[in-house]
Amino acid sequence: FIKHDNLVHSEVQLAARLRKAYPTGVDVETFESYRGKAAAQKVLSLLDANHDGTLTSEEKQNGRIIIYGHSWGGSQAIALARKLARDGIPVLLTIQVDSISKVHRNDSVIPANVAQAANFYQPNGLLHGQSKIRAADPARTKIIGNFRLDYKGRPYNCDQYPWYDRVLVKAHTQIECDPDVWKQAESLILANLPGHQEASQ
Repeated sequence: FIKHDNLVHSEVQLAARLRKAYPTGVDVETFESYRGKAAAQKVLSLLDANHDGTLTSEEKQNGRIIIYGHSWGGSQAIALARKLARDGIPVLLTIQVDSISKVHRNDSVIPANVAQAANFYQPNGLLHGQSKIRAADPARTKIIGNFRLDYKGRPYNCDQYPWYDRVLVKAHTQIECDPDVWKQAESLILANLPGHQEASQ
């Protein structure tokens, strides 16, 4: 229910920082969780370097794809990775933040085309995320970790969020506006982007 360009939300802010850090050479897109088909089409069009409408094996392997999301967006991240797996397209990294599985979706099993996956979750409230992800093929996917956060007794600093999020799904909102979570997510993403090692030396 969040617009792809709503800068109140941490996932959109992260995308904006990545665009600023990589004005060329990296394409950063945000999509609402119900626009999975559009996200997949965008990925396919970006990989199609010669714009002939058909992806070669080389075009598929040249992609460096990272997918992240919060709540239903976390579930959709894994659904998108699974769709890319069916097309023979590798994914460098998936990041789920308090991932809430959609009906008839399994966001706990990471498909074998994903090289690395990380999961951040909190266990409290009406909405709480997937507590454990695992690799469909541990030989091909490294689970970086299932990182549990607990916000009981911690100051609540999500004043910019709508009141209904802060009242009805307080802990689920707090993980979304927790800057430490998104700093960790950003570090994982940057470590997989071109030129990062050179820039940090």
